[in-house]
Amino acid sequence: MAAVPKVLLAPITVTPSKPLTPSHLKGLFWADVLHRATGHLAEVTYRYSHTTYHRTEQVLGFWEFLDRTEGDTDYRGATETEIGELYVRYRAQEDRPGAAALRPYAEAVEESGWVHPASERVLRLWSGHYERLGLHDPGLREHQPPGLGLEEMIDRLVAAGCGLDQRRWGGSVHLDLTRWGLPLRQIVTPDGRPNYLACALRELLVLAPRYDEVVFLYDRELAPDYRLLERLLGSADTVVRCVPIGRVPIDGRIVSARHGGWQDHTVDRLLAAVDDEHDVPAIRLGLRLYFIAMLGPGDQQSFRHDLLAKSCARAERLLDRAARDPKADSAELRADLSRYQHSHRYVDPYRLTSSLLARSRRTIDAGLLSEVFL
Repeated sequence: MAAVPKVLLAPITVTPSKPLTPSHLKGLFWADVLHRATGHLAEVTYRYSHTTYHRTEQVLGFWEFLDRTEGDTDYRGATETEIGELYVRYRAQEDRPGAAALRPYAEAVEESGWVHPASERVLRLWSGHYERLGLHDPGLREHQPPGLGLEEMIDRLVAAGCGLDQRRWGGSVHLDLTRWGLPLRQIVTPDGRPNYLACALRELLVLAPRYDEVVFLYDRELAPDYRLLERLLGSADTVVRCVPIGRVPIDGRIVSARHGGWQDHTVDRLLAAVDDEHDVPAIRLGLRLYFIAMLGPGDQQSFRHDLLAKSCARAERLLDRAARDPKADSAELRADLSRYQHSHRYVDPYRLTSSLLARSRRTIDAGLLSEVFL
């Protein structure tokens, strides 16, 4: 009997400092469908650790800003919007806290897995959204430290000839893949602050070699960093797949959440527009149809409330149709899903979800919907 392939799914994480927006939801639904569909054909690990990325300046700087400007605020009753507006204020500041100001926060994260109360509140709210939307929770509120300490990760890179550590001369630490024609990439500042890529390497250098295939889902603007990861982590035993996903424009513009402008497009607002008209299964399926099949992998189409509502209505019709069609057995389900693997081990979320809308599809299996989309 052939061994079951092992797949590591590692989507980019969303910083717990703001509401989930259409761009965030798009990535989350892509990852969820990929994870659940591929799980019928391979052994899949969904690695999504907030603990790993709390060490970035983006997170620690926000926490330091909150304590410095808001004091002992009780965030237990705060909304995502209220916390998100504080994050917008933080990112609008020109001055950034130095390494000394961030060091106590970094040490608390490393030593005990501490999370600032504001981010803990956001993660608690997100857990509720995940449950409501039928998303697999990969451990939003769990302490999931990376396998390597920062210094150990740097030592491994240097020993492999892929790291350039110039801190003893007042310089930075760089990922060095220049022998393959790729540019140097700073990953740690001279005063010891790691960026997102350094944090990713702390877990991926250990995890990636254990899998037959590693799948990255990320924003298109981060493609240069993921090309570096693809070259560094790929080997004869581990194939790295990069799946870039475009953000969702709002009124024709793609703006980072750190600039605000998301107040009318949060999860609560999106769901409020469809809750009265559709039941939970139709909403879960409808949102996946919209954010995966209708928006697609690109970033050309702006978010539209009317099309989201139409997707939920179409989902209701698909669910009614599936209830009348014969249910496939597990072997038939696996055979159906394998059609959307193409040359890789993971199931392509776009091709699979789009197939539900194809007029040529004769039946809609209720098992497929419940196992992958609901």
